[in-house]
Amino acid sequence: MASTSDIRNGMIIEWKHGLYEFIEFLHVKPGKGAAFVRSKLRNIKTGQVVDNTFRTNVHFNEVRIEKSKKEYLYRDGDFYVLMDLDNYEMMSVPMDSLEKYSKFLKENMQITIKTTPENDVIGVELPVSVVQEITECEPNIKGNTASGSGKVAYTETGLRVMVPFFVEQGEKIRIDTRTGDYLERA
Repeated sequence: MASTSDIRNGMIIEWKHGLYEFIEFLHVKPGKGAAFVRSKLRNIKTGQVVDNTFRTNVHFNEVRIEKSKKEYLYRDGDFYVLMDLDNYEMMSVPMDSLEKYSKFLKENMQITIKTTPENDVIGVELPVSVVQEITECEPNIKGNTASGSGKVAYTETGLRVMVPFFVEQGEKIRIDTRTGDYLERA
């Protein structure tokens, strides 16, 4: 059991029938009355951010998160098949638990999976950038480069990204996985 004095950013707790991660918190000690903790929590499953105030005597269950390195092998129906890099065991993960990362996943890519003690996948740490090939983009039109804007392109995984006008179909580009933005040619 953890108390409000144990709170730290990134801590995951079991609260209101779900798993929540502390995004930010502030211990408040008013001149009159009892101290309390004002916090912002993110629901792990839905991503919804909730503001909440805890009294100082509140206790809650801290969830221990395990991180393990995996290699994404392939997609099998409604599952992603991953291989543990330590013991080479295969693991099937439902598509909905990795849905927001799916546009960055390529076969044989190494990722870090965050799981609960019950082996529920609650998150993924991707590399900071990935290299993908452009499969579809608009052709260049003479004079477009003067505006300094870009054009829409689609990568091999279906990711939609804004690229500079000089990038052509078939080229490989580096994409930031945190923002989904074009970084450079690869």
